[in-house]
Formats: sequence, C-alpha cells, structure tokens
Amino acid sequence: MTATAAEKTGARTTEAADVITGARERIDALDDRIIGLIQERMAVSAVIQEARIASGGRRVNLSREMEVLGHYSEALGKPGTSLAMTLLELCRGRI
Repeated sequence: MTATAAEKTGARTTEAADVITGARERIDALDDRIIGLIQERMAVSAVIQEARIASGGRRVNLSREMEVLGHYSEALGKPGTSLAMTLLELCRGRI
C-alpha cells in the first residue's frame, strides 16, 4: 500500500503536502549542487596540496584553515564552524 502525499510529508492538507513536496524537490536539487561543489572543492584542494608538498611544504596550512573556519563562522555562526571543519576534513589527505 502506498502512502499519500499528505502521509509522506506529515501535512494535514493536500495543499500543504503539495507545497512541501515541491520544496523538498528544490532541496534535493540544491543538495545535488552542494555535493558537486564539495567534490570540486576537494579536487582543487588536492591540487594545492600537491603543489605545496612538491615544493617541500607541509600537506596542511593551518593558518589558511583558520581563515576558512573564521569565514564560515562569520557567515553561519557556530554551526558554520562545524561545517567548515567537515569540509576541511574531506579535503585533507587525498593525495
């Protein structure tokens, strides 16, 4: 037995279920774009790390990471710091 749109969304009216369904489709599309951007960021970070290591530098530049953390924190508050930490972790050590 398949669930109705209202049951799937938790809405109490068909109209609300339609709004929620449309908004969820938009969120899914945004999530796909965000994932693509993260993958692109990971690739760019790998290029930077390769160049830094090839020149005799360290894999990670802690002062740059602090800049990134500050940028996300200023834009998004405390959760932004957690998000930045996750991004930095994803982008480290891929080479």
